[in-house]
Amino acid sequence: MSYVVEVKPSARKANAAVGHAVLHEGVRREFGDRAAAEAWADGLSTGADRPVWIHAAHPADRSDVDAYLVSRQRQLLNLDGAYDKRRRRLRGGDEGTPGTLGAYTDGGE
Repeated sequence: MSYVVEVKPSARKANAAVGHAVLHEGVRREFGDRAAAEAWADGLSTGADRPVWIHAAHPADRSDVDAYLVSRQRQLLNLDGAYDKRRRRLRGGDEGTPGTLGAYTDGGE
């Protein structure tokens, strides 16, 4: 008995190793069981920015696959460059700015 996995576009876009696998082996792969498929997905995710995993096909899915290789479509959040009010306040940029709490306080009295 084989376990058939189809690679979804989200996985190809998210992970370069998956793209190379699809280029050389196609969008479907056969494995002996789910554990072998998950080991393959883990290998593709090693060192990748965006991991991929095996997602079982829905029971009502009429395709001839047992599972899909998927990834999240959204970019991972990189909070290092995010707006941080505390940094502005520490640099003195928030004092008296209209619409901030500093504009409405009277110096702690």
